[in-house]
Amino acid sequence: MFARGETIVQLMERLAPKHYAVPDDKIGLQVGSVSKEVRKVLVTLDVTQAVVEEAKALGAELIIAHHAVIFRPLAHLRTDTPSGALTANLIKNDIAVYISHTNLDSADGGLNDWMAEALELNGRDVLEEVHTDQLYKLAVFVPESHHEAVKNALFNAGAGWIGNYSHCSFNVEGTGTFLPREGSDPFIGKQGALTETKEIRIETIVPLSVRKKAIAAMLKAHPYEEVAYDLYAMDLKGRSFGLGRVGKLSEPETLDEFAERVKKAFDVPFVRVVGDGEKKIRKVAVLGGSGAKYVRHAIFAGADVLVTGDIDFHTAQDALAAGMSIVDPGHHAEKIMRPHVAKWLAEQLARQSYKTEVIASAVDTEPFRLK
Repeated sequence: MFARGETIVQLMERLAPKHYAVPDDKIGLQVGSVSKEVRKVLVTLDVTQAVVEEAKALGAELIIAHHAVIFRPLAHLRTDTPSGALTANLIKNDIAVYISHTNLDSADGGLNDWMAEALELNGRDVLEEVHTDQLYKLAVFVPESHHEAVKNALFNAGAGWIGNYSHCSFNVEGTGTFLPREGSDPFIGKQGALTETKEIRIETIVPLSVRKKAIAAMLKAHPYEEVAYDLYAMDLKGRSFGLGRVGKLSEPETLDEFAERVKKAFDVPFVRVVGDGEKKIRKVAVLGGSGAKYVRHAIFAGADVLVTGDIDFHTAQDALAAGMSIVDPGHHAEKIMRPHVAKWLAEQLARQSYKTEVIASAVDTEPFRLK
């Protein structure tokens, strides 16, 4: 059995929820339809004509890309322009394109985490907060016989996290009362008879991002026909998600040594470096894509160096004057997302017994070359 496109999109939005994206980012389905069975998925950084030809040769019905195909509002769709010809090629061959951009950058376990892991950074934190997960308090009343089952169902669904502590809950024993009316099918007691039974009140924390999943898991594990539970928003800050990461190297190294680390981590032939090559580097900020406007964020975070792409001349001068070093591996360093997304998506589909194949693109979409 092959997965339908909608299923693949749902999985991608589990990895990178759309509300993690910065405002006005061009994400989601941009070309084609996902209301069809998908045998092969191609994962790429950019959608170019070469990538579309690759998809055609592989027989892929869906492309998942990081960079948008349609970035600006369309005034026309002319097939005698490069962008129009690209779109026409996709439509003629019934290849859909789904974009996961700054939501993938911000996601926990997304692109910026992959870049930080490649640099071997420890104790990572978010560089620029985009979204904070709203926290809810859930209280549910459970008969003693199903206390552990319901509690574990909640934990397995992602409830019960406070900072770096999981499986957090408070449990209180008490007496529940109810009178099953006509048409009811009580798990405990009989119709028309007032019932008293020992119950346990489970209280736990539920982030908004897993709220639906947690409640569904709780209801499935609960034996009662009508489940009594309370759910209310809390005035507490939940987990932060955002662009970039800040972390530390295990041991300090010079800026020039660190530049070599960046080249190896992102498989790039060269990097541009701002700063004294002998400067000691320990705390590192990294942000995929174009990060010129995040130099101040890196300074505020106390980083010794910012790793990001598309640094312009004047930003480099200003950073140097402020004592902030920069290593620029280019925008194309984001290609690190291709194998990671392909691996994650393939694993999720396999868990659901789908035969859909996920392939990381082999096409190099780097527009620059060295002379």
